[in-house]
Amino acid sequence: MGTNIVRYFIEIAFKGTNYHGWQVQNNAITVQEVLDRGLSTVLRQPIATVGCGRTDAGVHAKQLYAHFDVEQVEMEHGNEDSTLKNGLQITRYLRGINALMPQDIAALSLFLVDKDAHARFHAVSRTYEYHIHYGKNPFLTDFSWQIRDELNLDNMNKAALIMLSYQDFSCFSKSNTQVFTNNCDISYAKWRRTDDGHLIFEITANRFLRNMVRAIVGTLVEIGKGHQEISYIRKVLESKNRSLAGVSVPACGLYLGKVVYPELISRRN
Repeated sequence: MGTNIVRYFIEIAFKGTNYHGWQVQNNAITVQEVLDRGLSTVLRQPIATVGCGRTDAGVHAKQLYAHFDVEQVEMEHGNEDSTLKNGLQITRYLRGINALMPQDIAALSLFLVDKDAHARFHAVSRTYEYHIHYGKNPFLTDFSWQIRDELNLDNMNKAALIMLSYQDFSCFSKSNTQVFTNNCDISYAKWRRTDDGHLIFEITANRFLRNMVRAIVGTLVEIGKGHQEISYIRKVLESKNRSLAGVSVPACGLYLGKVVYPELISRRN
């Protein structure tokens, strides 16, 4: 009887209000911890996922991918046991995983990938959203940031467009973060107003620094309120100084919206 290690991607969505972010931490409940525990129970072996990136405490995800390895057992007569091998098994395991997940975490899909496919390193782009609303609304308390001042979206979008010509975003990075570079390639950054008057900022890049989106939003809001000129964004970016940028806005309005992979990460179930 032999063994075979195979790799799967799992796609999840979650409300981050009750979690101290994605990544496993000591003395704090995280999404990764809950997911790993559920997968280990359903698959009857220890599972350790690797996520496509981190989310901070209170941040939500409409789409987050993680990969994990499963030990597949080949029986002496050549058949494999009840592993994740076909559509029926995928459906059964997804149901089992969701049955164990709390209501604020949902497993959306599960699929076989190549053994070297990596949820973090092979992602080519990530898109975040930040949601803002006016007026008190108890149904948006955990999902959007309430503000009082009307914002000038035209000026905010002009400032957001300027960011696309820069690569070094040290000014928006959380202090004492150990990364190999503060360079990011932003391909899209724009505010829009929904039909019900809410504001949504959408930003896409190949990678993001810790706290980067919330710091960008805080800086653009200063411009939107008229407290700073549009040119303020250039001053902040060229300073590479976090203290010159705007405040970090509340986590409740931030969502990881979409993660894109190349064709080599294909669904093989």
